[in-house]
Amino acid sequence: MSYKVKPICLYFSLLLSSMLFFHVSIAQYNFNSVDEMLQKNNKALKGKVVALVWKDGKIVYKKETNEDFTAKTQVPIFASGQWLTAALAMNFIDEGKLTLDTRVAKLIPILAKYMKGYITLLTCLTHTTGIEAEKTGVGKLLPKAKFESLEDEMNFLAAKREIVNNPQKEFHYSHVGMNIAGRMMEVVSKKTFDRIVQEKILRPLKMRSTTFFNYDNLYVNPSTGAQSTANDYMNFLVMLLNNGMFEGKKILSEKAVAEMGKAQLTDLPVKYTPSGTEGWHYGFGAWLPEEDGQGNGTVITSPSLTGTWPYIDKKNKYAAILLVQSGSDESGNEIFKQFKAAVDQALGAQ
Repeated sequence: MSYKVKPICLYFSLLLSSMLFFHVSIAQYNFNSVDEMLQKNNKALKGKVVALVWKDGKIVYKKETNEDFTAKTQVPIFASGQWLTAALAMNFIDEGKLTLDTRVAKLIPILAKYMKGYITLLTCLTHTTGIEAEKTGVGKLLPKAKFESLEDEMNFLAAKREIVNNPQKEFHYSHVGMNIAGRMMEVVSKKTFDRIVQEKILRPLKMRSTTFFNYDNLYVNPSTGAQSTANDYMNFLVMLLNNGMFEGKKILSEKAVAEMGKAQLTDLPVKYTPSGTEGWHYGFGAWLPEEDGQGNGTVITSPSLTGTWPYIDKKNKYAAILLVQSGSDESGNEIFKQFKAAVDQALGAQ
């Protein structure tokens, strides 16, 4: 009798020991540096911040500084939506419905009529269309209730915006390219952009509180019109970190994810880049603050100057987002850099 009990006791002792070791290995992360960083910048962040860090298959850090602003609170994310738009375009490429070399001439005839039919999906996703951009600055870059539809916006771009350079001759960050790409996808699919992105990206990623549909003016803006939550956007980041997979489902091909995070057209002169991104290369819909020797982003981000800083760190295998209800100004990217440095310290990143 005693002979049988001992092995069982030994088994459970070993199991308990392994469980305690696993618990300690999880608890080894000390996020005091992140807490201190957020407290230090509380005034600049206006007291309403959500911070999430994902690693090893789970959220390892969560901070909500105001009970009325949580990881489930939907807020405008503006330019951070461009990463989602680029992902949708890569989905169309995965399915063979578009290529990076697809020209707008047949899809958007009005642009061809005004000598802008040369534009390709590649130039749209890399801000190199050569079409006159909107005036720069945070206020100028925010979405306006100006057009009734993307088709309406294309009519405006065709007739009212000048050609200032040949395609792929200079980088000029703006709304123009992403919105043209959005209209291209509408024409190919015969569906509105908000419906397409729901079907292909948002719904499969369980991003139930994310939309590009602005209920105030009924205008869908693929460039700066997205609204999301910290929880939702984290699902998108996890998918990218897992090379296109999310909960066992393929959202994008591994090749598509790699292309999104690869430095594109790096030899072009920079006409305009938002403050805080100087010196960074651009992939598709996202910036590459850090790269390897082959131009592959090891840190990839798509910040909004108004207060959304999502990123993935492929080298250290984690994803994070700092979501602010109301950002400050163009100096805000300095806060992102401080946030990442604090997270790296907490995780012991290399």
